[in-house]
Amino acid sequence: SIISGFILAAAVLIVLGQLGNALGVKDRGNGRMSVLERTYRTLFHGDAFNYRAVVISVATVVLAVVLRWLVRRYRLPQLDLLAVLIIAALISYVAGWSSEDPSGNTAVALTAKIPQSLPFPHIPDVQLSTIGQLSHGALAIAFIGLLEALSIAKAIAYQSGQKIDYNRQILAEGLANLTGGFFQAVPGSGSVTRSPIAFQAGAATRFSGVISAVGVAVVILLFAPLLHYMPKAALAGLLLITAARLIDRKRLRYTIGASRYDAGLVLITALTGVLVDLDTAVLLGVGLSILLFVPRAAKLKARELVVAPERVVRERVPGDEADPAILIYDFEGELFFGAAPELERYLADLQHRVEQDDIKFVVLRLKRVRHPDAVVTERIERFLREETARGVTVLLAGVQPDMWTLLKNVGVDSWFSSEYVFPEEDEEFSATLKAVRYARGLRGVADLQVPVAEPAVAGNGDSQRYYYLV
Repeated sequence: SIISGFILAAAVLIVLGQLGNALGVKDRGNGRMSVLERTYRTLFHGDAFNYRAVVISVATVVLAVVLRWLVRRYRLPQLDLLAVLIIAALISYVAGWSSEDPSGNTAVALTAKIPQSLPFPHIPDVQLSTIGQLSHGALAIAFIGLLEALSIAKAIAYQSGQKIDYNRQILAEGLANLTGGFFQAVPGSGSVTRSPIAFQAGAATRFSGVISAVGVAVVILLFAPLLHYMPKAALAGLLLITAARLIDRKRLRYTIGASRYDAGLVLITALTGVLVDLDTAVLLGVGLSILLFVPRAAKLKARELVVAPERVVRERVPGDEADPAILIYDFEGELFFGAAPELERYLADLQHRVEQDDIKFVVLRLKRVRHPDAVVTERIERFLREETARGVTVLLAGVQPDMWTLLKNVGVDSWFSSEYVFPEEDEEFSATLKAVRYARGLRGVADLQVPVAEPAVAGNGDSQRYYYLV
């Protein structure tokens, strides 16, 4: 949901950021204004639209659509985006829109002149006095850069189906920025424009970035003067079509229609990305996910089980005859502090039932509880102490290793017999059945319906199979 909102916000920002170039007007406002306010000032308080720029941007979009169709139809090399830019630049040049008038102006805005050279290696001047001054800003830039890079990588992987190794991604970005520091480069990160363009141009691996960098270096050294004749409107048109292709409409409808929870995260992330910035959008989306997840994860389930006459352990339904001395309860869910109120309520109801029906044995099935913490462990320990003091034997069935380790860490094993603990097993007959058999053994009741380890053999020689359907 967060990634869908991030992609939607990125696409909207690309469109809003390129409207001025596509219409041939200068951007109005400053960086302290919101994107919407700058766009409004550009469209309604700026210069008149330049029809030449509009022609180029529209032609770029049309050419991009047509050439992409031809590439897919005839399985041609995926050079359609490069061809679009070259054709757009030729149209502008042939029409005379790229030629300078006596005052040095052109009919359409062109890209800035690029020096025909590459940066030379440079040894940074490192001083201990500046480390403290730069550390806070450097850490902030590093964190935001990683956040953007991982978000964009996840968004691309969302469409390509590739798996992301986050450790390698972070290490690669760190090494790249460390190397760039020796060439006077600004910190680099994922780009909401370059990455989608590379992906739509056919890039399949991260090595495409290396190939792209080498290609840019060659073009700068050989054709830097010609790059100045590239109309900004052509680049804007290319980015507009990129933004449109960036949105997976089918996936977006699927996510929004899944639940109000997912729809809310998509809309909040997207609106925050447009109104504030993408970094804040991702942080807010993650924060909201955590806040909304806690109440959902705290939904602890509890149900009473019975050993039916047909030798099946299942949830008790109306009409089942309960054992007058043994009560079996199954818990399922996350056993962390958020579930403590639910656990408190279930255990209180269980204690009331034990007192009301004069139950002597309680089997707690804990196989499906996960991630216990100190808060719920304390409540379980109190329940064990209280019932033991009342003369009720409590048996713990299906106990997972982390649960038993936590109980031992708080000293429960010093007074609670390990014979009453039946660990989780992969054997055919469950720990719950063993606990019930153990309880009936303490009562002195022989019941062949509940096996211990091997199935009983009936008198006619047929092996009786036992089933656990919970």
